[in-house]
Amino acid sequence: MAQHTLDDIAALLMQLEPSDTAELGAVRDRLMSLGGNSAAPPPRPVRALLAEAIVALDDLVAGRSPDAAAALDEIGQVIGRAMAAADGETAPTAPAAPKAKPAVAQAVATPPGAAATLAADTDIPLTREFITESRDCLSGSESALLALESNPEDGEAINTVFRAFHTIKGTSAFLGLKDVSEFAHRAESLLSRVRDRALAYSRECADLALRSADMLRELLDTVEQALDGGSLTRPDGYEALADELHAIEISGTMAVRVESAAPPALALVASGAPTEPAAPAAAAKASPRKSEQAEQSVRVRTDRLDRLIDMVGELVIAQAMISQDDNVLSQGRHDLQKKVTHAGKIVRELQDLSMSMRMVPLRSTFQKLARLVRDLAYKNGKQVEFVTDGEDTEIDRNMVDIIGDPLVHMVRNALDHGLEPPDARAAAGKSRTGTVRLAAYHAGGNVIVELQDDGRGLNRDKIVQKAIEKGLIESDKGMDDRAIYNLIFAPGFSTADRITDVSGRGVGMDVVKRNVEALHGRVEITSEFGRGTTFSVRLPLTLAITDGMLVQVGAERYIVPTINILMSFRPARDSLFTIAGQGEVVMLRGEVMPIVRIHRIFGVPRASEDPVSALLMIVADGERRCALLVDELLGQHQVVAKPLGDGIGQVPGLAGGAILGDGKVGLILDVTQLCSLARQGARHTPPAPAEQRSVA
Repeated sequence: MAQHTLDDIAALLMQLEPSDTAELGAVRDRLMSLGGNSAAPPPRPVRALLAEAIVALDDLVAGRSPDAAAALDEIGQVIGRAMAAADGETAPTAPAAPKAKPAVAQAVATPPGAAATLAADTDIPLTREFITESRDCLSGSESALLALESNPEDGEAINTVFRAFHTIKGTSAFLGLKDVSEFAHRAESLLSRVRDRALAYSRECADLALRSADMLRELLDTVEQALDGGSLTRPDGYEALADELHAIEISGTMAVRVESAAPPALALVASGAPTEPAAPAAAAKASPRKSEQAEQSVRVRTDRLDRLIDMVGELVIAQAMISQDDNVLSQGRHDLQKKVTHAGKIVRELQDLSMSMRMVPLRSTFQKLARLVRDLAYKNGKQVEFVTDGEDTEIDRNMVDIIGDPLVHMVRNALDHGLEPPDARAAAGKSRTGTVRLAAYHAGGNVIVELQDDGRGLNRDKIVQKAIEKGLIESDKGMDDRAIYNLIFAPGFSTADRITDVSGRGVGMDVVKRNVEALHGRVEITSEFGRGTTFSVRLPLTLAITDGMLVQVGAERYIVPTINILMSFRPARDSLFTIAGQGEVVMLRGEVMPIVRIHRIFGVPRASEDPVSALLMIVADGERRCALLVDELLGQHQVVAKPLGDGIGQVPGLAGGAILGDGKVGLILDVTQLCSLARQGARHTPPAPAEQRSVA
């Protein structure tokens, strides 16, 4: 790129005023031509600065800059930085070849479904960065679009969406991604008319804006696939949706689709907002946000971050081995012990810091569910208020994607099975508008995610009937409500009277249980017939670190997660019983709890057989408790959890392993599974000693 070209543009800008929109538009076009010149492409830093100037000029020409004079000055400074970045380049001695159309631009002219490839001079790193940032913009815009349905006068939300489409348009045009740029321009025009009050933000308008955001995501996906060597093909429905947006741009009116003739019962607004016919079928209402502060951040590749976490874990193990070495523990080494202790403190702080780097808020997951609720509510003809709380609650990044599917199935279940149609709710004396509340919070070192609805609740009798028909149970004799409700997690189980495209095939809730347990979590159900249902998902903050109590059982050592431990004690002889069909139990403060003999489950020799001469550790799995029989408590440790490996696979009662300070492996107990084994009865417990009393 010739230096004098930027010099000419900078000199021209100095002669222009903010009111010279035609000339400023010409400058913008010249910058776009420079940035996309395939014959003499500018280096990446220059292209980035040109893109910044193009977007700013676009705002200035369209009258969107709040301070036009300041904006023009800033554009001049950006051009100056671009000149400095390009300084030293040699101007071409011969005229540059005519600019070739990028392959992306050629794709626009190809028939629907025809494939193209990216231009040979595509700046791949810059394009990848554009895709990542554009996806972030679209996530924020979708949340704003849902908020607009409950408050169409929210100017900040309108500007958020407008800026997202506008930024994607400007940067994609600079990169030569013409399909993306042209579609974003049309979507931007729609929001521009809404912002200028030329178009009412009706449900039809909201649908169109959300579909436009979805299409932009698909376009970004195709560009990403092309960067990886695939073809660049327009997504299905591109032309039809682009034409629909173009028709609005030309006519200035919103075409009413046939499905908009739905009954007014489909309308819903957030709590406290006036009810109007144009209100959306579902509204999302979140807890008040904190004032956003500017933060400096840098993007880091996730594989590097994971590698950092692994190395810090190895450092923790190495430090533990050093701190427990005989040379350190021997008497007379006080100075060395002091230094090792200080190093251990630094390592723990480093571990906490590195783990916090991998924690991300649940906000994006909640936003996706808000869109799901909106679409399902309208599809099912139900009025729904979707309330979220605690969306800033953080969880390990590696767990966010896994928990997404269970939450989707839970939401679909609440919308389809839980909430009644408006007329049925009115007949039952309820508000015609149902409420689905999604909340997340920290408790006891865990993350709790609750999904609550005020619908019809679970029908115990119907669940029992279906379970008997499927052969899951013979009768409900001796089964409490919790056990009955848990039957809905069985594969293929459904109480739906008819199959729809939302539910009824018996798939979904088994996925919830399987995915949650894969994260070493658990899901619990509470329900009141006619009043509603609550699903509670309890998850660890991370799967990488475990705080646990090291216990001795025979010659083996096990780690019991601290969050599950309530207390440890040595029982008296008269507190031990054997109940027919249930095995050994211990009575503690009026509560009867089953005893789990770990050495019998895992086949550990030379372990203590008599609870009176050993210890019982009370552990909790939700509201259920059991007592683990252990020989000795060895102390509390923070360990790096490791999977058992493909060679061993899943072992009932074990959650993984950890390398201890002496270099040996300690197995991490899965309290949930151990409590389940205890509830299965006497087959996991030995015959009671003669001294123990039997209870028939």
